Amino acid sequence: MAEDSELCDVICNGPSVTMKTIGEPVVTVPKTRNEYNDANRKVIEKNFRAKKIFVCGIGPDEYNRISVCQSAKEIWEVLQIAHDGTTQVKQSKIDMLTTEYELFRMKNDESIQDMHTRFTSIINELHSLGEIIPRNKLVRKILSLLPSSWESKVNAIIEAKDLQKLTIDELIGNLKTY
Repeated sequence: MAEDSELCDVICNGPSVTMKTIGEPVVTVPKTRNEYNDANRKVIEKNFRAKKIFVCGIGPDEYNRISVCQSAKEIWEVLQIAHDGTTQVKQSKIDMLTTEYELFRMKNDESIQDMHTRFTSIINELHSLGEIIPRNKLVRKILSLLPSSWESKVNAIIEAKDLQKLTIDELIGNLKTY
């Protein structure tokens, strides 16, 4: 567990560069490889181990993107931009998905399960981009988008359940039994 945390630190913060002081006036410079002690080598090894994990987990196209990267942190940043895009792209995705969420409706011939699958896909994408919608808001959204033929079931659920505590899975289960 500690090793995983240390690898995560190397990926997020970059590898620690071991420094030494030399000369008059005193100047701090990186140590050369042959000046490393065992502790220095272990620190550098973490970066190599993190890089190895990335390289083993990607395909040839991804490898071409990251092959020139010197650190696990650089690899992580290149992959993040390649897959999430820049901050502008990420915000555009959030805006698009938020609009999709707001306009979401159950289709006429759609089952509860199919509607739930489509809805969950939008919510999960928003979540992966850091946009988290509170559970009670999601429950209310699902209840509001059901066709009028479901009104008696919706009213029964609202009367019987505390919507603040109701999970989407519980709601979908109740709707499936209807």
